[in-house]
Amino acid sequence: MTATTIATPATFTPRPYQLDAIEALRKGWADGQNRLAVVLPTGAGKTVVFSHLAHQMLDALGGRRVLVIAHREELIEQAASKLLAVDPMLRVGIVKAQRDDHHDADVIVASVQTLAVPKRREAIRDIGLVIVDECHHAAARTYMEVLRHFGAYDGVPVAGFTATMTRTDGGLAEVWEDVVFRLDILDMIGDGYLCDVRGKAITVDTLDLNKVQTRGGDLVDGQLGKALEDSGALDAIAKAYVDHASDRAGVVFTPTVATAQGAAAALRAVGIKAAPVWGDMGRDERRATLAQYAAGDVQVLTNCMVLTEGFDAPHTSCIVVARPTKSAGLYVQMVGRGLRPAPGKRDALLLDVMGAASRHKLCSMVDLTEREIGQAEEGKSLRQVAEEHVAAEKRRALAAQVHAEEINLFGGSSICWLRTPAGTWFIRVSNSMTLFLARDAGTRMYRMRRWTAQDGVQPPREDTARPLGEALAWLEQQARVLAPGAFVDRRARWRAGKPSPKQLGLCRRRGIAIPRQATAGEVADLIDTDHVAAVLDSLLIAAA
Repeated sequence: MTATTIATPATFTPRPYQLDAIEALRKGWADGQNRLAVVLPTGAGKTVVFSHLAHQMLDALGGRRVLVIAHREELIEQAASKLLAVDPMLRVGIVKAQRDDHHDADVIVASVQTLAVPKRREAIRDIGLVIVDECHHAAARTYMEVLRHFGAYDGVPVAGFTATMTRTDGGLAEVWEDVVFRLDILDMIGDGYLCDVRGKAITVDTLDLNKVQTRGGDLVDGQLGKALEDSGALDAIAKAYVDHASDRAGVVFTPTVATAQGAAAALRAVGIKAAPVWGDMGRDERRATLAQYAAGDVQVLTNCMVLTEGFDAPHTSCIVVARPTKSAGLYVQMVGRGLRPAPGKRDALLLDVMGAASRHKLCSMVDLTEREIGQAEEGKSLRQVAEEHVAAEKRRALAAQVHAEEINLFGGSSICWLRTPAGTWFIRVSNSMTLFLARDAGTRMYRMRRWTAQDGVQPPREDTARPLGEALAWLEQQARVLAPGAFVDRRARWRAGKPSPKQLGLCRRRGIAIPRQATAGEVADLIDTDHVAAVLDSLLIAAA
């Protein structure tokens, strides 16, 4: 049989990061590794990447051919189409079920289930490059046998592509030697290649996930489906869709065929055109349903885990995760279906179905990125949450730096500097006068201030914001002019003595706790800090 010609879309021009991924693979192979993986978020165009990779590598293979392995019909057809879009002169063959178009093909796109049959894979010869789509499945025994047959462990270069590299059963580390290129979803959103996403929880008070057991690291589908049905969660999903996404095309992910069908029925009952799809559905019926969704005749698709891979409908702008999961990989696959940009699409809305409480640690919007960004907040997008987290981290780092700088500077001074609980540094120069530093808003500069019982807070004649060191030196000079040295010197002899009865009595009246063995100087500092904090902190907070 001859390689098949497939109707092709417009030629795909690779994006910069896609070229970087190809370069990383080729460099890794040149350095002596041969089973290498690339992790790209859903919507990043991994099919485009490996299509360009196959096109580039053919000339270097010395007449040998490229084999692309996929595990689902949609992925096989999609790969063949993109390969021809990259190079319409390629001879692309498909091997699956009754089709066996490989004899004169440059690139063969094959089903792993077909290649699992020894006679079918042994008929395919002269393979110089193997590409594995959705390579997080490659630890399965079938994949391992196929890869071994085609020389993956004997020097034939292999490239794996996936949106998530989390599956560990069988040992992915035994298959993939290294992940040579990885792109985070926040990078894709920031560069405009993916839509931003906002999350909202659909909390179903009667949904008890604590009774759902875990198997293989995730919640058991059947038990989860029953819990959803028994709790009335399907009706809650329908109501939430009307309330928050009535104008959006959406996809609902459910754990069982029954819940997919029930969710579609619940949505139709509230006026939303919805249709279910599932794995064992007739192929023609499923294709017709997907075509109706693409045309807009169906607003919402509900599915039992068949749209997590290979489903490409950019107009999808709402994802309902009615399959709570502990697997970050599965969560990314589900939500990623709604993040492709499309004309008129502002963002994607994520509706997460949750119980009132759960002993399980379930995935949420922040698990879409591998970066630590804290907790998601209702109404805020993933990008907003990430940007606010980065800003907060920078503020914390700056505060720690400034605090360390301050401690170092003030600790090296001979003047007795004290600090209020709100962070104001001050020098008490008399019972009725205090000098202090006020942080200049939005900068790391300081302004000098004086407080007196008679006039309150007063600036100097030349009110200039200065760096910390300069401001400290200026105020210390003023303190030495205005107060006796023994009063403001932290090394004065009187400070090492015992507290006076007057000091102790004042502390009792003010409710100031005195540490055991405190000196006269330490008790004086406690009294001054209590007094100045009561005056200055409230004034400065009001001024801010």
